[in-house]
Amino acid sequence: MASIEEQSKVKNEGEIRYLTPLDIETTSKKRYCRFKKAGIKYVDYKNPDFLLDLVNEQGKILPRRLTGTSLKYQRKVSKAIKRARHLALIPYTGDLIK
Repeated sequence: MASIEEQSKVKNEGEIRYLTPLDIETTSKKRYCRFKKAGIKYVDYKNPDFLLDLVNEQGKILPRRLTGTSLKYQRKVSKAIKRARHLALIPYTGDLIK
């Protein structure tokens, strides 16, 4: 049995792991909202290809700290994803969606 100190050295506390790497650039220091940069005012729930970029392979909505989306647009994105799920445009959960 390894001691608690050895286990804590091996495990990174703040690390989030996904089955496959994300397509979104997360290593840049300067984060920006892609919606503000592109001038998008309305997040369309009828565009499942765009919404799948903001969902991981398990079907969970990616958080702001990974995508860099502003709070205003993160709320719109989550509402659009939930509407698309309700209309069965994108799945609630899935094995390896992408």
